[in-house]
Amino acid sequence: MDLDRVEAAAGTTDPRDGLRTALALRRLADRLEALHVARAREQGMSWAQIAGELQVTRQTVHKKHGRARGPGRWDTAPDAGPGAERDEER
Repeated sequence: MDLDRVEAAAGTTDPRDGLRTALALRRLADRLEALHVARAREQGMSWAQIAGELQVTRQTVHKKHGRARGPGRWDTAPDAGPGAERDEER
């Protein structure tokens, strides 16, 4: 989704457009966070340091991002990323 579409959707009166935009932004934010948490860990940052930057507890960030790494974890497909499964269940 490009920035022009996001800006247009922010002012829309159609709740469906707004909700789809909110979903797209949430998925993007989740993928961006996961990418940078992985980079931080690769560069030696502790869970506590990462948690401080994200303004959450160490336990929260570890629970969300501390699972084993495997192929496809950083998949950039539109429906991939943390939370994608939860979105489909709703």
